[in-house]
Amino acid sequence: MLRPVRRVVTGHDGAGRSVILSDGASPHLLENPDQPGRGLTDLWRTDTTPARNDGGDDAADTRGTLSPPSQGSVFRFFQIMPEREMADLSAEERQRRDAESFARMGAAAAHDSASGQPGMHKTDTVDYIVLLSGRVTMILDDGEVDLQPLDVVVQRGTNHAWVNRGDEPAVLAGVLIDALPL
Repeated sequence: MLRPVRRVVTGHDGAGRSVILSDGASPHLLENPDQPGRGLTDLWRTDTTPARNDGGDDAADTRGTLSPPSQGSVFRFFQIMPEREMADLSAEERQRRDAESFARMGAAAAHDSASGQPGMHKTDTVDYIVLLSGRVTMILDDGEVDLQPLDVVVQRGTNHAWVNRGDEPAVLAGVLIDALPL
């Protein structure tokens, strides 16, 4: 199960005064049905740059996709379960599950099915990622790095995958911003 994330959204009333528009757990969850506990919680999206701050609609109330809209951004938490929970799956089964997961997020083309590493993918974004809890390893085409809480990754459109070799879920915060393709 994904960890609930409290989201406080501010806005303006008719007189232009600052107000709280909503305060509660974000309802925008995209949990992987094949891997309980692995998934995304979208907190906010923008579809223009510069972003708009008018109106009172919930900007995250859209179809959950991996990448932000063109000229936009997405702010989310994502959770990665320990790898040992998939130890009974073959490499082919993990690749199939990952391919289906990326397709559900509208990102089938981002998935690197030719890689020997499950979950390998690449998007046309610049991502600011912060590991909030747990431990996770970021794997690249050439190399990998172990991360601990409060480590930051600036992901610049590179092929990568996340692996949790620890004993507890890893929770990360990410801001993904549309970028020009390489």
